[in-house]
Amino acid sequence: MLDQVRDRVRRLGLAKRTEEAYVGWVRRFILANAKRHPRDMGGVEVEAFLTILASRHNVAPSTQNQALSALLFLYREVLHQHLPWMESIQRAKKPARLPVVLSRDEVAALLGHLAGLHALQAGLLYGSGLRLMECIRLRVQDIDFTRLEIIVRHGKGGKDRRTMLPRSLAPSLQAQVEEVRRLHTADLAAGFGEVWLPHALSRKLPRAGRDFGWQYVFAARSRSVDPRSGVVRRHHVDEESLQRAVSRAARVAGIEKRVTCHALRHSFATHLLESGYDIRTIQELLGHADLATTQIYTHVLNRGGRGVRSPLDPG
Repeated sequence: MLDQVRDRVRRLGLAKRTEEAYVGWVRRFILANAKRHPRDMGGVEVEAFLTILASRHNVAPSTQNQALSALLFLYREVLHQHLPWMESIQRAKKPARLPVVLSRDEVAALLGHLAGLHALQAGLLYGSGLRLMECIRLRVQDIDFTRLEIIVRHGKGGKDRRTMLPRSLAPSLQAQVEEVRRLHTADLAAGFGEVWLPHALSRKLPRAGRDFGWQYVFAARSRSVDPRSGVVRRHHVDEESLQRAVSRAARVAGIEKRVTCHALRHSFATHLLESGYDIRTIQELLGHADLATTQIYTHVLNRGGRGVRSPLDPG
């Protein structure tokens, strides 16, 4: 059953993280029901499973919805069952929360306590508005140093977009590209040098995986075995290293907020709004499909609640 889920996820071209999450939830669902086959279960068991997650395990609404998505995928895409109960199950309502935004001084302090590769990566999250994995998965060919532009390939929702490359980061990023070139040359000399390619490009362009342009900008220091194909490749660095470094830097800098890598992207959008840039332009740089998603940053500008001056303050 779990192999069938994996095969269907890969057939539809979904992300490896999605595969891992869906397989994990299907396994937990089966174990929670005494290893009964999902064909012998239905809406009652799914509702009971989600209820246990909420009441006994106290998981967040987003986690409940991820579990529901995995089970709906199981029944629709793997078992090919389209039953009435699927449409009647309600998703957990996620509370509306304002994003954590750092001030410019806090961003400067945070970046000041990062060094090397972590400083460069965090600088791109804030200076270009990249998501964490968009930064980690950057390829050499997607950086244009002449136009000071970064092309984000297959971002959230499968969309491509363009964003700026901060001029101040260009020298460090060029040095990182040259380091990757050195690693790639050594890999080729050792009989390796092929990188993972998305979709079916490895079949359409069999030699593209060895081209320098396809290499990851933030390549790992050592080669590893691809868990899907078993091929030995040089993958990108582990994103958890940057996450830990950012959290540690925030503590050292004395920032009393829940600082994550995504807070740098939130700060990017908010500071652009503060500088007077058009919200439609910011929407394009962030890759938001809906302007309403971008408009949340208008509520966290450094002018107080909704930009209204308090009657206690002088005019």
